[in-house]
Amino acid sequence: MAAERQGGGGGRGAGAEENKDHKDGKDNKENERPAGAQPGGLGDSLGLESILRSGGGGTGYCSRRLRRLRKTLNFKMGNRHKFTGKKVTEDILSDNRYLLLILMDAERAWSYAMQLKQEANTEPRKRFHLLSRLRKAVKHAEELERLCESNRVDAKTKLEAQAYMAYLTGMLRFEHQEWKAAMEAFNKCKTIYEKLANAFTEEQAVLYNQRVEEISPNIRYCAYNIGDQSAMNELMQMRLRSGGTEGLLAEKLEALITQTRAKQAATMSEVEWRGRTVPVKIDKVRIFLLGLADNEAAIAQAENEETKERLFESLLSECRDAIQAVREELKPDQKQREHSLENDSGKVSNIQYLHSYLTYIKLSTAIKRNESMAKSLQKALLQQQRSDEDGKRSPRPQDLIRLYDIILQNLVELTQLPGLEEDKNFQKEIGLKTLVYKAYRCFFIAQSYVLVKKWSEALVLYERVLKYACEVQSGAGAHRNSLKELPDVQDLITQVNAEKYSLQAAAILDANDPHETESPSQVKDGKPLSERFETFCLDPSLVSKQVSLVHFPPGFQPIPCKPLFFDLALNHVAFPPLEDKVEQKAKSGLTGYIKGIFGFKS
Repeated sequence: MAAERQGGGGGRGAGAEENKDHKDGKDNKENERPAGAQPGGLGDSLGLESILRSGGGGTGYCSRRLRRLRKTLNFKMGNRHKFTGKKVTEDILSDNRYLLLILMDAERAWSYAMQLKQEANTEPRKRFHLLSRLRKAVKHAEELERLCESNRVDAKTKLEAQAYMAYLTGMLRFEHQEWKAAMEAFNKCKTIYEKLANAFTEEQAVLYNQRVEEISPNIRYCAYNIGDQSAMNELMQMRLRSGGTEGLLAEKLEALITQTRAKQAATMSEVEWRGRTVPVKIDKVRIFLLGLADNEAAIAQAENEETKERLFESLLSECRDAIQAVREELKPDQKQREHSLENDSGKVSNIQYLHSYLTYIKLSTAIKRNESMAKSLQKALLQQQRSDEDGKRSPRPQDLIRLYDIILQNLVELTQLPGLEEDKNFQKEIGLKTLVYKAYRCFFIAQSYVLVKKWSEALVLYERVLKYACEVQSGAGAHRNSLKELPDVQDLITQVNAEKYSLQAAAILDANDPHETESPSQVKDGKPLSERFETFCLDPSLVSKQVSLVHFPPGFQPIPCKPLFFDLALNHVAFPPLEDKVEQKAKSGLTGYIKGIFGFKS
């Protein structure tokens, strides 16, 4: 029913549904009378599947569905000019689509309430409208439950209507913070769904059990607010196992967990790490350190890789916030820290040591996350080698090399933490871990060389893997407890020895491959077929779509130039004098100029 839309039933997300609504064939099937229904009876009664199909589309979808139902049933509210209200009564309850009318009214009010729920985070005044719409949804649910009490409705639909009414009532009481009434309504809804799950098939039971799981956190939250302290632990475990809750309860549960840890943090004053006790005065750091053990336990108990990845990201985000809070305390204390370093002969201050501790937690968590991702990639790589199926992009050794590069970079940062430079045990432990991850990195680099048939390079890298592994085994000694969480080096040695034998066999077979001896005849020289008729060459491109037969377009060729006649004798011809034929102009001064003006010539 409405329970499945705790987070996303809100109205503005109905744009995708509008495209669906224009498919007339589907819309008509939604509103048709069920097969086998008689004019005077309900036929197949309105069940949970119908409610699930009808709900979850937002206010726009519900409004359009209501309009289509009223048109199909000829149940119109007046005309264009005048509104005439009508109510669905038991007397006209001749079709189960009349029940859908009431259900759509409730769903529309519920969807609008969920939209206002999101907007109320930034606009608190909308909370009053939210409560109004929830009351409207409860009113329609009461009407639906009253109509379902008719003898024409079967027992299954009656129970579903009662559960629907109980759930909406519980959510209204929940928003009013009436915890006891809300808990009673939720328990009633849960009981009905559990009975329905036991009474029907497994497919239907899955839907009912899903509703039960969604209601359970609300019940525990109400129990905690009533005074049941054990409910808090159950809520925290549920939130950690799922990698974070979703829906109406998410924000309240996060605030509740933070509030509970803040109360516990009031009693926490110091933390001990590597033989040194450091006072913790920052509340955000106290809250993070108190929840660290719970987060690590939840990661260890995660059911799948996706949940584990979400938990890792959540833990890293909280750790970064705590480190930022410590950095803000470090800035005004810079001069005091420098003075303490001079007086204590290199010993860092408490706040700086706390910063190193939190950085150690962040880097260690990042290493564990990358190692978890590497393990899942290794499994996928092994499955790919066994199945060799085509399809989506498969993992490659290069992906693992990148992860181990990041891990080695984090280990280098660990060795540079202030306050731990003189801790020889810590440096030795980090050095051994570095050798382990270097060995695995070299192993997967060798695997990538094997894929491209570079046998000699792969063999050298396998030898280096064995060298790193032997150094780890010889230098472990008193640090074996710290290496328990790391991948087993002995398994790597066994795997490398097996890979070496396989590599040598593959190299021998590759050297004796007849195709390799004929390789010169397979080498392409770039010449088209028209230029190598006399040479035999195995060219697979001749049967492909990009065959090279001739050079096209053809290249330019030199041709003889067209002969021209050049008049070379002109340079040696002496022309006769022409002075006697050229008119000589007399040189005259001002008098000649005046004569020229008036037309007098000499």
